[in-house]
Amino acid sequence: MPKVAFYMKNTNGINGIRPKINKISFIHKEKMNIFLEDGRVVIVPLKYFPEIQNLSLAQRKKWYISDDEMFSFDDCNEIFHIEQVLGKEQNYKYKFV
Repeated sequence: MPKVAFYMKNTNGINGIRPKINKISFIHKEKMNIFLEDGRVVIVPLKYFPEIQNLSLAQRKKWYISDDEMFSFDDCNEIFHIEQVLGKEQNYKYKFV
């Protein structure tokens, strides 16, 4: 796995539970489903993630989770944080270095 440069903030979730990613899927057309360990499912339009939107369906199936809060894809040069999915994208930007 490549090295990652990132800045981590304190992430608090519902009732003080940190949101941890359990699974990612693309069940709905042009949307990404993020399944969290606490049972929540966040469905987000891919238009907010052009790097993911530009991946083929086969490439999207090759996702991985890092440190429970970040995810990426084998063919993607960006790492995404759960906070980006939850709407605090300006606080988090990850790039492979």
